[in-house]
Amino acid sequence: MGKKIEDVNVIDVEKRRVPSKHYVYVILVKWSDGSSLTVFRRYSRFFDLQARLLESFPIEGGSIAPEKRIIPFLPGKIFFGRSHIKDVAVKRLDDIREYCKSLIKLPPHISECEEVKEFFEVEPDDLDPPSLNPEEGLVTLVALTINRIVCHS
Repeated sequence: MGKKIEDVNVIDVEKRRVPSKHYVYVILVKWSDGSSLTVFRRYSRFFDLQARLLESFPIEGGSIAPEKRIIPFLPGKIFFGRSHIKDVAVKRLDDIREYCKSLIKLPPHISECEEVKEFFEVEPDDLDPPSLNPEEGLVTLVALTINRIVCHS
């Protein structure tokens, strides 16, 4: 059956410069095996996950009967000039946090499906993220420290 996601908390937004300037959401994921790991996801990854869930679960996604929708809404794409990217990312933070928390509270056939579990699983870039810039905040540094302690204990 495997491990399950117990809790998720989107704790910060962080700037990345590789391969181009963009922002990632810093997500602390707690698993049923007791591990807690930090993952980093761009908004586009949330958008792709949402599209896959709506396609895989048309009833729960509301495309067959809108009143039966239980899959949470994802804040929409916003198109601004490059100078406003950080503002958009920060503005979405609370909505992305609520989306993640709502997603893992859905019935198990959705919350424990491969798409959701794979989205929150640690990837190589999560274990060795690009060097932190001092302006990107202490919260991320603490999360990374916790991540490394958990991984090496």
